[in-house]
Amino acid sequence: MKWTMLLTPFSISQLLQGAFSFDDFFQNIVTDVLPPADESKPFDGSQSFGNGSSVDSGGKGNDFLVGQPFAEAGVLLPLCRDARSELVELCYKVDSRLENLKDEVSNYDSKHEQKFAELENGVAALFESFSRLDSRISGVGQTAARIGDHLQNADAQRKAASQTIDLIKYLMEFNGSLGDLMELSSLFTDDARVAEAAAVAQKLRLIAEEGIGIYGGYSGQQKSGTNVTPGLEVAVSNLQDYCNELENRLLIRFDNAAQKWELSTMAECAKILSQFNRGSSAMQRYVASRPMFLDAEIMNLDARTVKGEFGPGGVPNVTKGLQSLYKEIAETVRKEAATVSAVFPSPDAVMAILVQRVMEQRVDNVVANILPRLSLTNPRPMEDGGFQEYLRILAGSYEKTQELAKELHAIGCGDLDVEGLAESLFSSHREDYVEIEQASLTQLFQHRVAELKSGIGLDAAYPTTAPRLNSRNGMASANTTISVTVVGEFVQWNEEAIARCTLLTPQAATLATNVRAIFLCLLDQVSQYTTEGLERAMDALNEAAQQRNLYSIGSTVSRRVAAAAATAAEAAAAAGERAVRGFMVAVQRATSNVALVQQHFVNSVARLLLPVDGAHASCCEEMATAMALSEASALKGLQICIDTIMAEVDRLLAAEQKAIDYKPTDDGNAPDHRPTNACTKVTSYLEHMLEAAYGALEGLNKQAFMTELGNRLYKGLLGHWQRFTFSASGGLRLKRDVSEYAEFVRSFKAPAVDEKFELLGTLVNVFIVAPDSLPTLVDSSLKQARAEAMRFIELREDYRSAKIASRLTALVH
Repeated sequence: MKWTMLLTPFSISQLLQGAFSFDDFFQNIVTDVLPPADESKPFDGSQSFGNGSSVDSGGKGNDFLVGQPFAEAGVLLPLCRDARSELVELCYKVDSRLENLKDEVSNYDSKHEQKFAELENGVAALFESFSRLDSRISGVGQTAARIGDHLQNADAQRKAASQTIDLIKYLMEFNGSLGDLMELSSLFTDDARVAEAAAVAQKLRLIAEEGIGIYGGYSGQQKSGTNVTPGLEVAVSNLQDYCNELENRLLIRFDNAAQKWELSTMAECAKILSQFNRGSSAMQRYVASRPMFLDAEIMNLDARTVKGEFGPGGVPNVTKGLQSLYKEIAETVRKEAATVSAVFPSPDAVMAILVQRVMEQRVDNVVANILPRLSLTNPRPMEDGGFQEYLRILAGSYEKTQELAKELHAIGCGDLDVEGLAESLFSSHREDYVEIEQASLTQLFQHRVAELKSGIGLDAAYPTTAPRLNSRNGMASANTTISVTVVGEFVQWNEEAIARCTLLTPQAATLATNVRAIFLCLLDQVSQYTTEGLERAMDALNEAAQQRNLYSIGSTVSRRVAAAAATAAEAAAAAGERAVRGFMVAVQRATSNVALVQQHFVNSVARLLLPVDGAHASCCEEMATAMALSEASALKGLQICIDTIMAEVDRLLAAEQKAIDYKPTDDGNAPDHRPTNACTKVTSYLEHMLEAAYGALEGLNKQAFMTELGNRLYKGLLGHWQRFTFSASGGLRLKRDVSEYAEFVRSFKAPAVDEKFELLGTLVNVFIVAPDSLPTLVDSSLKQARAEAMRFIELREDYRSAKIASRLTALVH
């Protein structure tokens, strides 16, 4: 059997590709030899193998197989041997082929490496050639550049020489006869070559003037001992005349073009004129020809525009009118800026001249019209708005003018300091600004005080139903002496003044000084207003005191006179109560006013004083000094209030306290443990009066007032009880009164007063204990108040009958 029959191409291909399968190979060999297997018949134990032998069902044939189990093995064995031989031979062939291929690849690699080395050598040589070529090209280029530079320099020298020849020729023409300009070249007479003529004339002037400078000036005097005869003076004079004449011709042409609005012609003339004094004549001529500077009606219209805006009540709103005018001016300048940019080669210089003219003519004229100079000696009447109206117009016009300056700067004005120019327009008004501001605040204060004295504005300033006027001083009555609303107006004026000062005073140090001066005006106003208000409230207290003293009577009067006096005393007490309440209200409002000033200082003043060392502390000291006078008046008035309250307490005690209260008759009835009528009325009256004090006072002022009132009440009660005699049952009634008073004064929240009334509660025990117990009581609980205890013991009903004095002799000594 041939190998090609045994090993198919498919098997060989798989073998060479490394995907050879032995099962497929074996199947390919034995396909024609082995019969196909019958898979439908199951194998059992009795089935025979191909040689007729079988397996014993009893299991006896399991030990070994007898005979030939595979009949086709003999046929397959040669095939396998041949296949093996062929495979071995094929392996040898493959190995031989691989060796040949390996030799061929090795030879090819050697040839490739040799060729690659040759290519590298060729590329290196090529690069070297390129480098030499590049160096050669570079050298040639440099040589060409040097040649070009020489040619360019030569051409420039040729042109310069040609121009120099022409300039010398032209200069000789101008250096002929003085004033003779008739024999000039066509360059200087041809209107089509005006630009060239102007440039040449300027060069000639420069050359002639430098030549004269070299030879000693126009005098032709000797210099350095050498006689020199300069001959360019005539040229200089003729050139000056020619340039003036040419400039005038161009200006006339420029004006004619401007009237016809021929921007291209204007631009051409402006460009040529820029060679004469940098074109300043054309710039000035253009700016001066603007209608807003020539038409007087525009100036009048500006004034009408400013005063044509009206605010509430038909009053001209100058600030709003100024804003409308400035808006129109800005639009006009913006339109002019577009024309200037299209015409002039240096538009910034033209705009600087234009804007400066606008500020110095139109704006200054308007400011002078609305801000006439004021005199402090001849103040502006309040009917015309007073100084305040002037200051408001000043601040409003200054602010709007600064806004206009910023807008004009944004439009474009070159290097012109337009904001500084706007500042200078108000320099004269700002020189005495602070003095006018202080005069304004004083004028407003005096006018408001005059209104209050005349009764104008009382409903707004003093919302109360109390009587309006006091017949003695013409001002509001006691409970309308001070108003928070009025002081609020003072603060508003000061806030407005400080806002103006901040606007008009940009320098920090000057601002701090001015703000301090303005704030001191407020301190003076509030101090004066508050002090006078407190003094008027004290006048009411003093009047009530005089009324009480007027109706004080002795004890030996008729019943009818006593009744009339009692009625008058009650009226005086009512007046005193109103006066005390009015003063408490005044103190409360004064406190609120001080708080307003302090809040204003913190919010608006303090931060502006910081740039100056010590200004803040100094201002705080001045604020404390300004309020000290008001504080002294308040303390004095509070003392009078205490006097008034205690006078009514004394009147109630004298009128209501009966001797029988502390020395009741022995009628067999149960003792009365209620407070006496006098005690009840006194505590009720004090509670009623202290409502106003609680609302008006706070902090240390309240504590000091309550402590003083408690001490005065303690002393008053001690003096009052010295007029009575006490029985044992009366002592119990007195102890009940003392308990009531002690309970009441606890609301004062004054520890010193509480201690005194606690001691008083112990002190009244001398009326209750038996005579034998008095020495022990005095020497123990009352040891610290022995003097008061001895005086109280003398008030006992049984002081003489029980011979108490002898019992206490040892204590006295």
